[in-house]
Amino acid sequence: MTNVLHGLVAATAFAAVGVLLLLGGFLLVDLLTPGRLRHQIWTDRNANAAIFLSSALLGIGAISFTSIITTYDDLMVGLFSTAVFGALGLVLMAAAFLIVDLVTPGRLGEILVDKDGHPAVWISAATNVSVAAIVCASIS
Repeated sequence: MTNVLHGLVAATAFAAVGVLLLLGGFLLVDLLTPGRLRHQIWTDRNANAAIFLSSALLGIGAISFTSIITTYDDLMVGLFSTAVFGALGLVLMAAAFLIVDLVTPGRLGEILVDKDGHPAVWISAATNVSVAAIVCASIS
């Protein structure tokens, strides 16, 4: 019974940290792209914005998963590790976004929220996933 209770507490705590990191990912993408992201995706049905946001959220989810799975034995270490590596992932994704924006033509944020499909969104999405994979590898 104690193991089940400990597992429930751990799952709840990790889920709370994970949800906060996902919220941070949403806010970061909203900050990096022009306009209101909620409006872009849910009202305008902008696929570019949805793809880019999805890649950031999948990346943060992967980082959180890797951190949790590698530190589950010690709850406090796991929570701290998940928060720190998740925040690092967000910072590195933002930095990668800005670097890609500098070395490519046009304003990347504007391209990502363009209503017409644009191949640049896939480059940006792949960058998010790649940065997350690098952070995951550094954790394990």
